Amino acid sequence: MTKHDMAGNRPRILLIGANGQVGWELRRTLAGLGEVIAASLEGEYGPVIDLLDPASLARLIADSQPDAVVNAAAYTAVDKAETDHETARRINADAVGELGALLAARGTPIIHYSTDFVFPGTLDRPYTEDDQPAPLNVYGETKLGGERALLESGARALIFRTSWVYGARGANFLLTMLRLLRERDELRVVDDQIGSPTWSRMLAEMTAMILYRVLRGELDLDEVGGLYHLTGSGQVSWYGFASAILEASGLESSLIPIPSTDYPAPAKRPLYSVLDNRRFRETFGLAMPDWRISLDQCLEELR
Repeated sequence: MTKHDMAGNRPRILLIGANGQVGWELRRTLAGLGEVIAASLEGEYGPVIDLLDPASLARLIADSQPDAVVNAAAYTAVDKAETDHETARRINADAVGELGALLAARGTPIIHYSTDFVFPGTLDRPYTEDDQPAPLNVYGETKLGGERALLESGARALIFRTSWVYGARGANFLLTMLRLLRERDELRVVDDQIGSPTWSRMLAEMTAMILYRVLRGELDLDEVGGLYHLTGSGQVSWYGFASAILEASGLESSLIPIPSTDYPAPAKRPLYSVLDNRRFRETFGLAMPDWRISLDQCLEELR
């Protein structure tokens, strides 16, 4: 694609899923790079996009004529996906493949997000991009389907697998914990699932830094495109994460660690889904801070 003069010819960046917790942060971090066309199902900030309708996607690309696309839209209701297969597959897999085909024809770069839930959680070390996926639930299956469809589409794509995303907005573990800690004297939290909490803002900031270099022509996606792991540094259980939230909040509730078997859910979760970020770090020279640092910064904002 043509290299952009970031001071003069401002590129058009299509953001899909602008009202989600990552999309909400991306509207801010991408704004310095160019004109952000913020599409969502409700059309709160820009065009309406219905990912259940292939024609809606094609119209959006034709109307917006983007120089780059960031797809932050996803079906993320992990338990609901177990009985709502078709909707989850349509949004997380089919639409992503269709988007890839539309952008491949134009040579337009795309950044897309996937999940640690593509892995079964049976290893005792962080998963690398070369480890074999084997999702335990429909959500993970459909997100893996989206990864593969996008890579097979021939689009100039970067896929960032992330995990345990939280932030100051949306439905996430941090906000749920803060609400429950205020409402209850005691909480039981799963202590045998291990992962890496990832602040939505840090994810959005990393995305903006990478996209800036793509638009400048400093990164060639024919060389560095593909799949990367991108999460907060370090690892913790849900109980450990909740304990850090409780300590930082100053609330008076108490926490009790429990095994996953005491908290049955429709969708099976991996017990260990920490992702190895080395490939991202070595390729782009960037790294996420420790999850505790990001949590403190996010809580500062919430206060």
